[in-house]
Amino acid sequence: MLVPTPDIIALIILIAFAFDFTNGFHDSANSISTVISTKVLSPQRAVVFAAFFNFIAAFFFGVAVASTISRIINLDYVDPAIVPYIILAALFGAIGWNLITWYSGLPTSSSHALIGALAGAGISAAGFAAIKMGTFDTVVLFMVLSPIIGFIIAFLFMACVLWIAKGAQRMVAERHFRRLQLFSAAAYSFSHGTNDAQKTMGIITPLLFSIGYYGTTVDPNHLPVPIWVILGAYGAIALGTLLGGWRIVKTMGYNITRLRPVDGFAAETSGAATIIGASIAGIPVSTTHVISSSIMGVGATQGTGYVRWGVARRIVWAWVLTIPVSAAMGFVFFSFIFYLVNLV
Repeated sequence: MLVPTPDIIALIILIAFAFDFTNGFHDSANSISTVISTKVLSPQRAVVFAAFFNFIAAFFFGVAVASTISRIINLDYVDPAIVPYIILAALFGAIGWNLITWYSGLPTSSSHALIGALAGAGISAAGFAAIKMGTFDTVVLFMVLSPIIGFIIAFLFMACVLWIAKGAQRMVAERHFRRLQLFSAAAYSFSHGTNDAQKTMGIITPLLFSIGYYGTTVDPNHLPVPIWVILGAYGAIALGTLLGGWRIVKTMGYNITRLRPVDGFAAETSGAATIIGASIAGIPVSTTHVISSSIMGVGATQGTGYVRWGVARRIVWAWVLTIPVSAAMGFVFFSFIFYLVNLV
């Protein structure tokens, strides 16, 4: 078997940052769709705005989410020599699914894609023992719970906002909510960077561990994240956000429900609160799920007819497919990569 060389390791790290870039590119709509659809910001200004807050999140939160992701692969069981190939297969699987769903205009989860592909590649490499099922089950559980929590918080928050603003003149209220939406969009972009950039850090740290980067005394269950990895991950996701796709912005901002400035403010604030809370707890969640469900929760306060459930069902089906399909892709990619390296 071809033992990973420094050049191969460097290439895998670059691909990891490329995944982070596609994450920002694919998920840029999460933080800017509402300010675009409510015409608070133009698409061009919105992506610059979001990218800035994506990046500065690096300086305000720890790496608890990265620590959780790094514990999905059982480093006490898996041969360190094959860990780089597991990471590479997971990245190929996740990037492949991201590109497929981006082209289709579906706001699926980059987080789901990465976690599913990582699990599939690990199982392909060393069976189910390669995966810490306790960590994996917790991650998947909150992937399911996070959109439900986002929906409930958004519904309740929107109801409170409407009650407080009751009786206010429409034009005056709209002017205030347009201003407030800049703060809520900043908070959501900040939370997006905080949770999503750390997922890439969480797959680079096991890679560094496998080549002895940390020495022999570090605990594989508590891997530190080098500063260059932190800055690289946040920089990549911010750059991806700058070049994010209009296809998904349109689906998120226009097709799920018609949004007003008050709706955008409520959805973004609720989504940001959900994601920041999860980040502090070290729980990786899907920013796509959270903002989609928050938009639905806001729309539901005006009646079920205000939510376009046909589009919502299409999105949910894409969510349901992401983990199993990306896991299958990770499994196949690892098998193919392992076959190739054994030929050398």
